[in-house]
Amino acid sequence: MSNLREGAEDYLTLRRGLGFKLKRHSRFVRSFVESLEERGEKRITTQFALEWATQPQHLQPSEWAARLSSVRAFARYWSAIDAATEVPPEGLLPFRARRANPHLYSDLDIQRILEQARSMPAQFTLQPLTYHCLFGLLAVAGLRISEALNLESRDVSWTQGVLTIRTSKFGKSRLVPLHPTTKDVLADYALQRIQRFPDRPTAAFFPSRTGARLDAGQVRPRLLHRTADELSQQVLHRLLMGDIQEQMHGEIRIEPTITV
Repeated sequence: MSNLREGAEDYLTLRRGLGFKLKRHSRFVRSFVESLEERGEKRITTQFALEWATQPQHLQPSEWAARLSSVRAFARYWSAIDAATEVPPEGLLPFRARRANPHLYSDLDIQRILEQARSMPAQFTLQPLTYHCLFGLLAVAGLRISEALNLESRDVSWTQGVLTIRTSKFGKSRLVPLHPTTKDVLADYALQRIQRFPDRPTAAFFPSRTGARLDAGQVRPRLLHRTADELSQQVLHRLLMGDIQEQMHGEIRIEPTITV
């Protein structure tokens, strides 16, 4: 069984070497192997894979399908090493992904989101401004949420007014020009961030209370739980939980009169 665990790590290393990030995939594969060990199973079987994939009864069918898909991919790899391995066939947990309907957020929608961010109850003084600038940057620069959260201080060129987005989707990097008003707001935020962490310079452009990088798990529920306005609640839910990449990357249109 230890060989199976080692095989899982070798498999993930191989896939990452091909450019895949495998955040959820690696978690699923490791959890599946741990479950095999706990049950004392000696090989991968379709029955056990199906049981494991559907074990969390509260999950949506899409999550069950994703879990089984991860096991299937690993099983294909492992079957070349262990001929007794069963590869779960396609179609055991049929699920058709539903694309989010495109939605254009109005100037008023965005403005209300930013106002809610500035007035949110805070755990530390910089927090409201952090979320205000984070959501404003997502809106005007068309960044993905992961790209904004991964920004470091070194990625902002104040002289040229350009962001460097490093190792984004498919491992590529790109330059994103900033409007002068956006650069001014970010520069003011950066100054306040330095004042907040004078003794501990932080690499993260949008830091948490400890100075570490914010992660999506911190960002997504924050305003959803704090926003009292019904429209802002609905918009934020679409932004953060379901449609973030489709909605925020290239589909928001804001007139230049809005300053963030």
